[in-house]
Amino acid sequence: MTLSTDADRLRLDEFLRRGDRIVWGQACGEPTTLVEALIAQADSIGDLSAFAATSFSGILNAAAAAKLNLSSMGAIGALRTIAATGQLGIVPCHVSQVGPMIAQGLIGCDAAFVQVSPPDANGNHSFGLINDFVQAAVAKARVVIAEVNVCVPFTLGDAMLPAARIDCAVHVARPPVEVAPSPIADTDLAIARIVAGYIGDGAVLQVGIGAVPDAILRLLHDRSDLGVHSGMIGDGLVDLVQAGVITNASKPIDAGISITGALIGTKILYDFADRNPQIGMRASSYTHDAEVLARIRRFVTINSALEVDLTGQVNAEQSGNNYLGGTGGQVDYVRAGSRSPGGRSIIALPATARGGKLSRIVATLSGPVTTARAEVDVIVTEFGAAELRGQTLAERTRRLVAIAHPDFRDALDQAAHAIQRRGF
Repeated sequence: MTLSTDADRLRLDEFLRRGDRIVWGQACGEPTTLVEALIAQADSIGDLSAFAATSFSGILNAAAAAKLNLSSMGAIGALRTIAATGQLGIVPCHVSQVGPMIAQGLIGCDAAFVQVSPPDANGNHSFGLINDFVQAAVAKARVVIAEVNVCVPFTLGDAMLPAARIDCAVHVARPPVEVAPSPIADTDLAIARIVAGYIGDGAVLQVGIGAVPDAILRLLHDRSDLGVHSGMIGDGLVDLVQAGVITNASKPIDAGISITGALIGTKILYDFADRNPQIGMRASSYTHDAEVLARIRRFVTINSALEVDLTGQVNAEQSGNNYLGGTGGQVDYVRAGSRSPGGRSIIALPATARGGKLSRIVATLSGPVTTARAEVDVIVTEFGAAELRGQTLAERTRRLVAIAHPDFRDALDQAAHAIQRRGF
């Protein structure tokens, strides 16, 4: 039987036990009222752990992390600051692995915290802004606590949450987390122009959020019949759908529907997605599944990186002692784009960091290999595109030096010379 309450009367100790492990929805689907209550009440329950994939709400900080044994698949949003304090446990994994690891108990889930829409006429709630691994958490959890938010859109997906599965429904009227579009700089636009050249009519896109993805989408208004199959989508989708550019008409699967696991944007996107059959929210077991992705033709996948070495190894996680990103869905989509008939896989990044003081094309990575060089297709900076697939290691070095910032090319040339001489 579902207990219905409001935020002021919520007593988590009625549902949680000492030592419980909690998984909650990430990004704009973060159940902020529940997370706030957990932080406030954690000490009275004791020894709680939580898995938070990303956080943009501003609720999680070092003080909050001190009350929880907090883990994540990366350091995105506020989690970057927490990682810097040594209070975040990093679970290296692909997005496609999170759901199965929850199901197997490798990521503990005694309680699932979810943000959902109000119910439909049949008493079923939509998962709103986040689907990805939330279904896996609900299926595994002993107790499900749902933040039922009247401000959350009712989105159409591969599953609903029946009211009967909810142990405690906390009713709120609170704007969900928003992630505003990033300002687009000249460098972002230069990168976007190069990437846009790889996107033809009828292409299916996987693209993240941020300045470069937003800039790319703004350059596509002269294309036709584009499709979307992406782990996340942002506000930029709305303009292209309304302009008739994104139709999903050419997709061999999910024709007419933009497929995603996460809506990460603002009210513009949320209002557009409300009961909109053109948006399909799917679990990561679908959005990132290799067999599903293998069916998509002309699949152009666009991801980012912290740095790329001269042979094409990609680091999207850690710079020296600073953990800044995560494995995410990069490898899943890099493989899919590279192998798609007529498709491409693109890693796009500025040529420098720290105000031009640091090259992001490097002789040796300062962190782990997120994507192996054997998987990489195209690397793009504002100075051009290095097409690496099928190229020797020696030729890769030449192409990557050519797209590095001119200030660093001489030093990179010297490092590349040793590879060119040996051949490896």
